[in-house]
Amino acid sequence: MKAYKAILFDKDGTLFDYHKTWANWSRRFLLEMSGGDNALARRLGHAVGFELDFVAFREDSILVSHTPHEIAEQLLPLLPGATLSGIVTSMSVMTAEVPQAEATPLEPLLAELAARGITMGVVTNDLENPTRRHLEEAGVASAFQMVLACDSGYAPKPAPDMLLAFAETGGFAPEDVLMIGDSGHDMRAAKAAGMDGLAVLTGVSLRTQLEPLAVDVIPSIAALPAWLDRRPQAATAA
Repeated sequence: MKAYKAILFDKDGTLFDYHKTWANWSRRFLLEMSGGDNALARRLGHAVGFELDFVAFREDSILVSHTPHEIAEQLLPLLPGATLSGIVTSMSVMTAEVPQAEATPLEPLLAELAARGITMGVVTNDLENPTRRHLEEAGVASAFQMVLACDSGYAPKPAPDMLLAFAETGGFAPEDVLMIGDSGHDMRAAKAAGMDGLAVLTGVSLRTQLEPLAVDVIPSIAALPAWLDRRPQAATAA
């Protein structure tokens, strides 16, 4: 079998450490949505899998892997007078300005992968505008051939559509592409696309949750070059 020709990265929880980036933001967002009502903010948090008092995500939190539209759908019944589009717009504006905590220094890692001749892309269930802004602020936007988000015209993960669009545009067979992510959504999308899925632990999912879905689990993308050296050939996920 051939070595990977391309790598797709999820954004939140993969390129950027999820808890370090989004825990405090999530608390601020829920308090803003509640108008400062702590009791309501707790109910909003419960609806999306976030513990306001502990500033922590539940393992099943939809904040981690679902689209802003799906998150807004869960919040809307608790916010009389709000609209779905209004909640999504608020999320887009607020998320674009959040400083991202890189899972590992991204510039040298991506430069090393590019030097190996690997083409790279990003597929995320976040919105495209804040995604591109986060990549630009990290100084790595130019490293990616394609950036596909939930509003880029394709079905979001766990559907394989974004992954397959990347492969088709780049002229890659799915088995030549490695998908790296931190959630079950990422791993299921990879399998549906016919790609290997490599899981990382910089999201909120546990190793025990990811191991049955992934070809392997590594602590973070910092371990990716060594993993590729140990496993230079593509493998088929079970």
